[in-house]
Amino acid sequence: MASDLRRASATAAELAAVTGLTVEHDAGLRETYAGAWQGLTHEEIVARFAEQYAAWKRGEPVRRGGGELETEVADRAAPVVLRHADKLPDGGTLVVVSHGGTIRTTIGRLLGLEAHHWEGLGGLTNCCWSVLGEGARGWRLLEHNAGTLPEPVLGDDD
Repeated sequence: MASDLRRASATAAELAAVTGLTVEHDAGLRETYAGAWQGLTHEEIVARFAEQYAAWKRGEPVRRGGGELETEVADRAAPVVLRHADKLPDGGTLVVVSHGGTIRTTIGRLLGLEAHHWEGLGGLTNCCWSVLGEGARGWRLLEHNAGTLPEPVLGDDD
């Protein structure tokens, strides 16, 4: 399953070519819409939207450039992931190809973290991934910003 935006779709196509599986695209997995910030460099954003940028960096809920709140991104993306996860057979794996901000907010939502803690998950480097699994008390973050194949996590809460 992948965002329908170009970079995520291209990454998903490469995975599909290796696995022989098909990709389902969903607009709910798109990156955060940042309104007037879209397409600007970091320096341009700071210069043009200094107060809004500073508020966002302080962790305040900000519609960057008039766009989406991070909670709104989670509101649209997390249900997409959950809907597909619910369809998995026992022991199945769901691969979600999306964008750093969307992935971070979705992970935060799935883990039950309050929105002001999502930044603590850190960014996600291009072509890296996170691994979540279901534990006895809900979703668990097993790996984040990984670049190598995951090893099984052993624990006593299976």
